[in-house]
Amino acid sequence: MKRFLILLFIFGLTLAACQNKPAQIVEQKISVPGGSYTNVSADELNTMLKNKDFVFINVHTPFAGNIAGTDLSIPYDQIGQNLSQLPADKNAKLVLYCRSGRMSAIAAETLVKLGYTNVLNLNGGMDGWEQAGYLLEGK
Repeated sequence: MKRFLILLFIFGLTLAACQNKPAQIVEQKISVPGGSYTNVSADELNTMLKNKDFVFINVHTPFAGNIAGTDLSIPYDQIGQNLSQLPADKNAKLVLYCRSGRMSAIAAETLVKLGYTNVLNLNGGMDGWEQAGYLLEGK
């Protein structure tokens, strides 16, 4: 009986430990007319920023702060009129963000329609970034 209770206790601890693990968010492809873009989590973006190999664009309007490493600020609804600021190579990696993720999703879809093939969007935007424990600049 004692052995059974010990096994039951160990099983309960194991089950509790498994339930406390945070869910890991992985890249998510979003299909749109003309192709797709990829949603990335704040943790994934944080890892990407350590070996930055992309153009990082804040598309939020009005200004609400930046994530460190931001290269450009282009309003989401003017992204198509500002292609001269973006790489001419349509395969260049572009990472977009805004306050909540809504404006950057619109900008990502616009860029895909314009032929860009390597577009990423910060899922949850700056709100998700802060909820994950990361800081904003110039807020």
